[in-house]
Amino acid sequence: MTKPTLQESPLAKTLAEFTRDAAPELCEKHPNKEVLCVACGHRCVIRDGRVGICKVRFNEGGALKVPAGYVGALQCDPIEKKPFFHVLPGSLALSFGMLGCDYHCPYCQNWVTAQALRDPDAGSTIMPMTAAQLVRKAHEQGAPVIASTYNEPLITSEWAVEVFQLAKANGLRTAYISNGNGTPEVLAYIKPWVDYYKVDLKGFSQEEYRKLGGQLAGVLDTIKRLHDLGFWVEIVTLIIPGFNDTEQELKAMTEFLASVSPDMPWHVIAFHKDYKMIEPDNTTAQALIRAAEIGRKSGLRYVYAGNLPGRVGSYEDTRCHGCGTTVVKRVGYRILEKTIKPDGTCPKCATRIPGHWS
Repeated sequence: MTKPTLQESPLAKTLAEFTRDAAPELCEKHPNKEVLCVACGHRCVIRDGRVGICKVRFNEGGALKVPAGYVGALQCDPIEKKPFFHVLPGSLALSFGMLGCDYHCPYCQNWVTAQALRDPDAGSTIMPMTAAQLVRKAHEQGAPVIASTYNEPLITSEWAVEVFQLAKANGLRTAYISNGNGTPEVLAYIKPWVDYYKVDLKGFSQEEYRKLGGQLAGVLDTIKRLHDLGFWVEIVTLIIPGFNDTEQELKAMTEFLASVSPDMPWHVIAFHKDYKMIEPDNTTAQALIRAAEIGRKSGLRYVYAGNLPGRVGSYEDTRCHGCGTTVVKRVGYRILEKTIKPDGTCPKCATRIPGHWS
């Protein structure tokens, strides 16, 4: 591990004040004051005075300290922006994030929060916040869902669970927007408190994942485990020209997803030049449609093409896999028409469409 970021910048010193002890389920004490952290797939063994790969979980005197009591980003979003297309269409999600990430993706669109402790250009600030304040804000905004997002939620799971316990006691539903670099231990820890889980499946090659700081096998295991544990799961892949968009790779990826569940929604979204990745061309609508068609041929029943509103045909809509009837019609994040019944059945043929609709 590198020397503690917590002693190297004013932001890191501030963050050190907003911490608590790690949940015992997510750490293990070793000899010589070392601790094993199991909040993400890196499974860092952290020596006294050092930080983990995420830069926000650190060892202080043999105790693992973790983030708590603040937000680095907070806003109310359409649930479709997360994106969840099979969860309460047209509703809002109060979205909060902290700082830090266990990956270092060069195209990160949330780099100001996720890469705050790696990149001095981020200029991030934090706002002290309690769980009660977040729950109150969700009710004030009329948001039935509260989501941990903008940075990697797995590495701040203790804080998310604190927020979500209160949220669920007050009638809210909860979500993780995650890279999927999980462990069996952290998924078991969050399972009672997280309803919906979006995984960003960034490609289907270990070489690609190595460049981002991750392991493909661990993400695939997390996707299977999430499904087996009963989370509602939707998958997103950012289609990047020349990086993860070959027919062979997309076919292998979607065949894997279909083998887990053909009913698991898969969203393909368009890359645009951002952060440090400015060489590839922006993704075209045609490229998204091509990827979506590959997913359909692989057996996925619910495939969506996002963030190019009005340019991807019916791939913004939810259609019944039984009879093809459009049950939710969208343009971007806007719901134009919703005919699916509250119990999730098609109004024409009564086929049950998987998801959480009311």
